[in-house]
Amino acid sequence: MPDPLMYQQDNFVVLETNQPEKFLTTIELLEKLKGELQKINFSDLPLELQKLDSLPAQAQHLIDTSCELDVGAGKYLQWYAVRLEK
Repeated sequence: MPDPLMYQQDNFVVLETNQPEKFLTTIELLEKLKGELQKINFSDLPLELQKLDSLPAQAQHLIDTSCELDVGAGKYLQWYAVRLEK
């Protein structure tokens, strides 16, 4: 049986256009994603996000199911779970 620690997501490395990589906690990433989602026209969001009723729910869904958000042509926003301690 796998160790539950394998699925624990406390820290993420975030990669975005013209920025150095950043390490964020889950709460910090949630806030960042909510900010980015606010900048995107609702009709341009993926259908799975349009079905969710709140910005926090949309951001959490992204953390749980994806590792990138389309933020425009020629731009990127990606995040990956990392373990900072052993």
